[in-house]
Amino acid sequence: MQISCVITDDEPMARKGLKSYVEKVDFLTLTGICEDAMQLNTLLKKEQPDLLFLDIEMPYLTGLDLLASLSNPPRVIITSAYEQYALKGYEFDITDYLLKPISFDRFLKAVNKVHHLMLQLESSEPTDFIFVRSDRQMYKVFFKDILFVEGLENYVQIYTETHKLLTRTTMKRISEMLPDGNFLQVHKSYIINTKKIDLIDGNSILIGTHSITVARNYRNEVFTRILKNTL
Repeated sequence: MQISCVITDDEPMARKGLKSYVEKVDFLTLTGICEDAMQLNTLLKKEQPDLLFLDIEMPYLTGLDLLASLSNPPRVIITSAYEQYALKGYEFDITDYLLKPISFDRFLKAVNKVHHLMLQLESSEPTDFIFVRSDRQMYKVFFKDILFVEGLENYVQIYTETHKLLTRTTMKRISEMLPDGNFLQVHKSYIINTKKIDLIDGNSILIGTHSITVARNYRNEVFTRILKNTL
C-alpha cells in the first residue's frame, strides 16, 4: 500500500530533512511540499493526500488553526519544536507528534503506525455496525439505521431515526468506516444513506424532515449514482 504525503513547514532545513526521510521509506510517496499553512490550505482544495507532516508555529496561520478549519482532514503527524502543543494536537485526532530535531528512527516509528492503521482498515472484516462514543457512553449503531452524517468542525453528528449522536472524529474517518454500497458523500459536511432518500428536488435531497443540499462539486457523481435506479 502506497501512502501519499505532504510536508508543511516554514523552515527550509526542516522541509529538507523530512523530504530526505520520506524518500527512504518505500511505502511513502511525496506529493507536495508547502512553506506554510496557507499554501497547504490551497493544496487541499485540489487534492487529498493520505498523510500530512504538519508544523504548528508558522506565519499567518498555525498548523492547529488549519486543522480546526478542515472538516475532513487526512491523517496527520505533527512535527514541532514545542512539546506544549501535544495535548491540543491529539484533540484533533492526530496519529503522532514528533518533537524536533526528529531522528529517522522516531520518524519511521510514526509512519509505520500510519501504515499499520491503514492496512488494518483495508483488511478488516466487514461488519454491519459501529460503536459510537457520545456523551460518555458507547452506542452500537447499525449502518442500516443511519440516515446521514453531518460534519461539524472537529466532530460529526450521526443521525438515525431514534438518535442524534455527536462524537469527536472527522468526516474522513467516518467515511472510511461506512460501507461504500449505500453511503455517499454529497457535500464536504454531509454523507447520506442512499436507502433513506425520500425525495430529490433539484439539488436538494430530502431524508425524513431533513433537507440536504448537494454541493456543486459532488453533483455529477451523486446524481449519476442515484439515477441508476430511476424509471
